[in-house]
Amino acid sequence: MKIAVPTAEGLLCAHFGHCQYFTVVDIDPQTRKIIKSEIHTPPPHEPGVFPVWLSRMGCTAIIAGGMGGRAVGMFRQNGIEVIMGAPCGKPEEVVMAYLNGNLATGANPCDDPGFHQGGHDGCGQK
Repeated sequence: MKIAVPTAEGLLCAHFGHCQYFTVVDIDPQTRKIIKSEIHTPPPHEPGVFPVWLSRMGCTAIIAGGMGGRAVGMFRQNGIEVIMGAPCGKPEEVVMAYLNGNLATGANPCDDPGFHQGGHDGCGQK
């Protein structure tokens, strides 16, 4: 199982469309432990590109801070489960919290109109 985490400055990025890279965490489904973690530079951001790219890498889930509804639909169409409202943190720690059922998710910041008007505070995004 591979889980993608949009990342900026080593932490989960508040908005996946503005991340510097994606950390792809490969999990052993039997033991639920991390096998490896790799950083990938994404292709240029355009609608629908990230879901196809991550799907081709074998990702089955993405853990993000925020994401628009259209993007959520595109990820789901590509067989990728979307977990939103995740807090900032190191990608591996966020993934382990999710696997252990301890990931505290909140509101999707993309639902807040002010988020796209210069927000993006936190998680390495300014």
